[in-house]
Amino acid sequence: MPVLNDTQTGGAIGVVDDLPTGVPCHSRDDLERRLVRKLDLRMSVILVLYTMNMIDRSNVSNARLQGFEKDLHLRGQQYATVLSILYVGFLIMQVPGNMFLHWLERPAIFIPSCMIVWGGISVLIGTTTNYTGVLVARFFLGFVEAPFLPGVLFLISGWYKRDELAMRTALLFSGFLFSSAFGSLFASGILHGMQGKLGQAAWRWLFYIEGGVTILIAICAIFILPNFPHNTRWLTPEERSLAISRLLEDGYGKADESGKQTTIQGLWDAVFDWKVWWFSVAFMFQYIAHSFMGYFPTLCATLGYDTTTTLLLCAPPWAFATIVAFALTWYSDKKQRRYKYFAASNALGTLAFTISIFTMNKAARYISLFLMAQLIAGYLVLWGWVNNTFAREPAKRAVAIALINTIGQIGNIVGPYAWPSKWGPTYRYSYAVSIAAIGVSTTMFGGMHLYLKHLNEQIERNENVKGIKELRGPVGFRYLV
Repeated sequence: MPVLNDTQTGGAIGVVDDLPTGVPCHSRDDLERRLVRKLDLRMSVILVLYTMNMIDRSNVSNARLQGFEKDLHLRGQQYATVLSILYVGFLIMQVPGNMFLHWLERPAIFIPSCMIVWGGISVLIGTTTNYTGVLVARFFLGFVEAPFLPGVLFLISGWYKRDELAMRTALLFSGFLFSSAFGSLFASGILHGMQGKLGQAAWRWLFYIEGGVTILIAICAIFILPNFPHNTRWLTPEERSLAISRLLEDGYGKADESGKQTTIQGLWDAVFDWKVWWFSVAFMFQYIAHSFMGYFPTLCATLGYDTTTTLLLCAPPWAFATIVAFALTWYSDKKQRRYKYFAASNALGTLAFTISIFTMNKAARYISLFLMAQLIAGYLVLWGWVNNTFAREPAKRAVAIALINTIGQIGNIVGPYAWPSKWGPTYRYSYAVSIAAIGVSTTMFGGMHLYLKHLNEQIERNENVKGIKELRGPVGFRYLV
């Protein structure tokens, strides 16, 4: 086991001496295609993991429609606190979790282990009988779930090139979209058919069943997930060399410099990089704008249908969001642009909030739910952008991803309080808060876009002045904007 300051860091890119020389270009291309397909197949399990992550995190919003608040005697803003307390656990554990993952270098063990524990906690939520019990359980659920998102983002950034990241992020994190679309369908079946079974309320069975499924899937994931290129056993020597070299060629640092950062140095560098804090605060406002997601079934219920119909109506908007996410991230990778596609997604979200402020017409409000749901597409482009921006330093990237998401979670703590029941069924003030938050985040990310664009221009000028383009090869590092 490496010590904490060991320089053999997870996700680092080492020197490549064993790449075959004189191999035709098309042979390397064929090998690279096979490698990426093999990797994609293994990584696809993350889709299932993230689906269960979001189901276990958000199933209280479905349970709310079937007696959750009544049985636990929740009053006033207590339900909002139950939602937000999960993100307090996130704040505490995300950075330490990713630092530990960088040191351990075994995401195939660490990520599923966290998943087994949170699945058990989800089962225990079904046994709670009062506000205090569910509050404590939700806190620890967030504490254990915290390493998942930054851990997976760090894992995929250690394998894919910059022009592959946004699309792969969408593919792997489409689990969020599937959980939103099909989680409601699954929940509707449990809530409709399990009421009174073995003397238990249907909402309790929701936690028992979904938590148990999470544990089973996590055990399987241990044998499927990869680690990092240098320590994944199922790679051939040729594939390992290629996995490392293609990242080097894509600008992930120089072979003689990578791997020198320790975990603690990565923490230090991330904390003192203002870009990390700028991204963090911008994400915080973006998360406030996304706070409607915790109330999505409630907002859909304002259309006036029964519980089963309401949950069924929740699925199509997220199916639409899935299509938009794949299209937007694919085009973002193809054009090597991030900000303008994120901004376009936010513009549609703002339109959705505006429609909901000014009308209670069923058709208009249901269309607005589609436009709100697609905000997740811009969110996935954002994470591709973050990974691109901190691509060259693995230790720093591990901390930066976790720190950005940690500070951003403050938005998820504050956001639920913007949707009090007294503002329903119109929730006009809630939508106004979302519009203000999305305006701030879009402006802040726009500022980062302009700054990184300026840095790229400086890099270009320096290369032209020093005349080192030919020395560096055809590919030099550029920030994607």
